[in-house]
Amino acid sequence: MNNTTASTPISPTDRNLLRELARKVAAIAALPIHQETIACWKALNSLKPIRPMVMIDQMPWHELDGDGELTLRCEDPFCRRIENQLRQALYRWKHLPVDYVIEAEIRIPKVIRNTGFGYERKEVVAALDVRNDVVGHAYIDQLPTDADIDKIRVPEVTLDAAATAQVEAKAHDIFDGLLAVQMDGYTPTLALWDILVQWRNPEAVLYDLADRPEFLLKMAQRLTDAHLAMLDHLEQHGLLGGRQSWAHCTGAFTDELPAPGYDPQHPRARDRWTCGMSQIFSSVSPAMHEEFELPFLSRWFERFGMVYYGCCEPLDDKVAMIRKYPHVRKVSMSPWVNVEHGAEQLGGDFVFSRKPSPALLAGDDWNPQAVQRDLQETLDACARHSCPVELILKDISTVRYQPQRLWEWAELAMRMVRG
Repeated sequence: MNNTTASTPISPTDRNLLRELARKVAAIAALPIHQETIACWKALNSLKPIRPMVMIDQMPWHELDGDGELTLRCEDPFCRRIENQLRQALYRWKHLPVDYVIEAEIRIPKVIRNTGFGYERKEVVAALDVRNDVVGHAYIDQLPTDADIDKIRVPEVTLDAAATAQVEAKAHDIFDGLLAVQMDGYTPTLALWDILVQWRNPEAVLYDLADRPEFLLKMAQRLTDAHLAMLDHLEQHGLLGGRQSWAHCTGAFTDELPAPGYDPQHPRARDRWTCGMSQIFSSVSPAMHEEFELPFLSRWFERFGMVYYGCCEPLDDKVAMIRKYPHVRKVSMSPWVNVEHGAEQLGGDFVFSRKPSPALLAGDDWNPQAVQRDLQETLDACARHSCPVELILKDISTVRYQPQRLWEWAELAMRMVRG
């Protein structure tokens, strides 16, 4: 967001449109069911679940706008971003509410400048659908030598106070009397190897694990140190975000955070959730995964109050390593895990954050019975091993322009978890 956008006056048309959407959101947020859902998220996150929880994230929004309810009508870029946020919230509630919580607030990011870590990814992109932001990536290697590692730097992160004040004033002008304005700071995560494979490339990194291990360890050390130095700066200057409702793709509601001594003006890492993952290590052994990740992500996780670990990588055979990490509360169980083994390994010590296969929504034919079998396998395995569980459908690249598939998945999943 730039200063020009922040300082541009809002037209009466844009303001009235946003206030009308805000009225609808505020009415939904006032429903008692949201407090019930928050209580269920808190119970799950304390490992004392009332029932399994359900979320849907990373949807193909371009395929879902069947009757124009997602079509943006504001003209100002700032207003359009907020309009998109509000319309998506209303769409979720109407068609696939699952355990999504609608809150009587609007979150506006502070204008924070970040110079980066010294590299930006260079890539060749392949797309099957020009409207879809899910594309293929071929990354160009920028880190072939030790000298290139030395170019990784600590970012300069600064608050643009003037632009932030302008944005905040705009938001208050639009939403006062309807929704609370929450100015949001930085949400730091560390997907160490997911970053490095974008700067080098996946094939080179996998070869380096065997051929140049010291080179990779130096790379990981350098980037971890840079992230931790940035985290120090964010804490010192009050640039971290405050209260969290969501962490990565899951409900973050908990009575265990923030930590004692919390200052809303200067949130600390220990007041927050963080996330970490190493999806490229899907194809390496548990021992190698631990050698090249544990020393680095442990330092990051130690700083935070709670951790969501993993993403698409199969982790059912790596729980022994995960247990060595501090503050992990939820573990991603992707479509490629052995569900029974994963539930047995996690037991009651972590939340089994199941990622059902989005491929079931992408085929030529829609088969709700296959979805039910897939979900039931997870629910049954977690029940056998007394393992808290959530169902997080995400990475949905397509529903073949049939949004009803997604609506039916949501209805089916909620019927199953409610018993």
